[in-house]
Amino acid sequence: MAKLETLRLGLTPEEVSAVRTRLGREPTEVEWSIIDAEWSEHCSYKSSRALLKQFPVSGKRVLVGPGYDAGVLDIGGGLVATVHIESHNHPSAIDPYGGAATGIGGVLRDILSMGTRPIALVDVLRFGRIDRSSRSQWLMRNVVRGIAAYGNCVGIPTVAGEVEFDDSFERNCLVDVACVGIGKKEQLVFGEAKFVGDLLVLAGGSTGRDGIRGATFASKNLAKDSESERSSVQVPDPFMKKLILDALIEIIERKLADGMKDLGGGGLSSALSELGSKGGTGMEVELSKVILREADMTPTEVMISESQERMMLVLSPRKIEEVFRVLTKYGVPYSVMGEVRDDGMLRVRENKRVVASLPMDLVVNPPLISWPAKKPAYLTKRGMHLPAAPKNLGKVLLRLLGSPGIASKRWVYEQYDHEVGVRTVTKPGRGDAAVMRLPNGNFLAIKADGNSKATYLDPYSGAAGTVSEACRNVVAVGAEPMAMVDHLQVGDPADPGVFWTFSEMIRGMADYCKGTGLPVVGGKVSFYNEDQSTKRAIKPSPVVLVVGLVEGMAQPVHPNFKREGERIVLVGETLRELGGSDYYEHIHEFTGGASPGVNPSRDRKLFKSIHRLMRSGWITAAHDCSSGGIATALAEMCIWGATGATVEADRIPSPAMAFDELLFSESHGRFILTAPPNQAAKLVEELSRARIPHSVVGEVGGTKLRISSRSKGVISVGVEEMSDSWARGLARVLGD
Repeated sequence: MAKLETLRLGLTPEEVSAVRTRLGREPTEVEWSIIDAEWSEHCSYKSSRALLKQFPVSGKRVLVGPGYDAGVLDIGGGLVATVHIESHNHPSAIDPYGGAATGIGGVLRDILSMGTRPIALVDVLRFGRIDRSSRSQWLMRNVVRGIAAYGNCVGIPTVAGEVEFDDSFERNCLVDVACVGIGKKEQLVFGEAKFVGDLLVLAGGSTGRDGIRGATFASKNLAKDSESERSSVQVPDPFMKKLILDALIEIIERKLADGMKDLGGGGLSSALSELGSKGGTGMEVELSKVILREADMTPTEVMISESQERMMLVLSPRKIEEVFRVLTKYGVPYSVMGEVRDDGMLRVRENKRVVASLPMDLVVNPPLISWPAKKPAYLTKRGMHLPAAPKNLGKVLLRLLGSPGIASKRWVYEQYDHEVGVRTVTKPGRGDAAVMRLPNGNFLAIKADGNSKATYLDPYSGAAGTVSEACRNVVAVGAEPMAMVDHLQVGDPADPGVFWTFSEMIRGMADYCKGTGLPVVGGKVSFYNEDQSTKRAIKPSPVVLVVGLVEGMAQPVHPNFKREGERIVLVGETLRELGGSDYYEHIHEFTGGASPGVNPSRDRKLFKSIHRLMRSGWITAAHDCSSGGIATALAEMCIWGATGATVEADRIPSPAMAFDELLFSESHGRFILTAPPNQAAKLVEELSRARIPHSVVGEVGGTKLRISSRSKGVISVGVEEMSDSWARGLARVLGD
């Protein structure tokens, strides 16, 4: 038996002691490795589980909430939508192409595991300053290439995403991938093994040594010599994934599976223990039945390998021959490796010799950790000396439009096949949210957002504001927000400042979701995004994906200005809230100031009013105000519509403030709407009745964006000039 210290476990001394006490004996090497995988932060949420209970998880459309491979929402007509988010941060920092590609593979399997067909992918990426760092440029190029190659090969469109750049992501890039699926309510499958006597069939790719201890690797800070961890990175195989996808869809449609689970973090260890735990049963498996890529693999390696493109099927013996015929038809390898038992044990054999025998309850229930939390010193010592306003705000606007964070992401999304599947209605870069056509005649709106800069300055409001922005983007296309999934990413939880920030992020998001009635149906937590050598953590980075339903509308609403003479209506109040703004960060290189606050009850009323107005048909264009403020939002609407606009700054609902603050503030709760003159009057009447701040601030037309105050020009920039700066900004930095 190998000595404990030679196993490279991530368990703490306290956890080692707890295992011995609960088991009443010394575990075998295989048992230690199974527990190590399942008790890792990546699999167990031992540091966050208690805090995550603050999230509201039920709602009028929620069928399945957190705890399964994906959240499930009722979208009417017997149909369901599934949604899940994953990350592959550490693997992508070492191998950006393979790491990002396998992240896509994992989230597709999660959607399949629920018995639904994946229809859309979303990616949310974080890199260092690509305008300063060749390494961050290299990471970005290869992460995008990996996502594109995998998604394009399997035929699932990547329809939306978001990219942010900051020095704190130089060593720890973040790669979040989300997937949305649709299916029939009657065909849902769950990751649980409930029926004793069912057979366990491992289908898909062979098992190799790639991804060994991947879950443990993802649950610690990146080492200075991160290349030494390359064996922990999985190897993608999108062609096998396409075969598995097609085969499983047929199995699902024919209702041949009692349960299904993907092999992600922790490999067989996690899949088997979670299937048994959810089903209230036991598992007995024979490792000699596993199809191996390398003949000399040990039982430990087989159990914790995270080789990709593998699914565990739970099948009734009566239906197993039918399943085998389907798998054979699609060329998907399979093996019967075990059976569901009634004893609540995970029993693993190799050539009939027992190498592990563990209670399911022990494997899936690690001791929870409550880390000390203390407000970071930088939040109490930060000064408030604000930068002076530039004289030429037109030049400032052009610089912002060309900055990597705001500039067109065409360089990214044109590498993706975003139209495959013929469901994509609103293409990337053409709307506030992606919009997918549903079989029942409605539309599904999808939007991911994040704001690490604002969250760094105010973790509570910054995280809540991330949810607010994603909801506004969904509302702006005519959808009613249904639910969200989140991914919370910070540094080492043992640092009291990091854990305080993490706790405040959850509190802010939970309060906002409760106040707006938005349920959370799933999510992820990623700790240890910190450079071990420098002890520098990323800025706290909450990411949310909100899905909404568009009903009773022939088409979603788009954000481009359309016809000359249409009135521009600004909804919501602008406050002096520029902390974490693109204006401060990119123009002034300044970190400080008051970041935007949130008001959930106000937003709830606002969203309902805007949604009602959308269904009236009066609104011809809608765009939320967020990154870059009002000036940037107006410029984007001009660019997308290839037409100018005239705006009177004095009509913008706001207290007195300088023009740069007014035009570049990133206050939440604001929309820019357009309507023909007669319909604009109806908009104003409805907004007045709802007591929502608003004003008709200008009209569409001309070849320039003109913003004036008392007849004096504040900004006057041509549409072509803005379009050129915005379109070329990212490509110019990347040299393409």
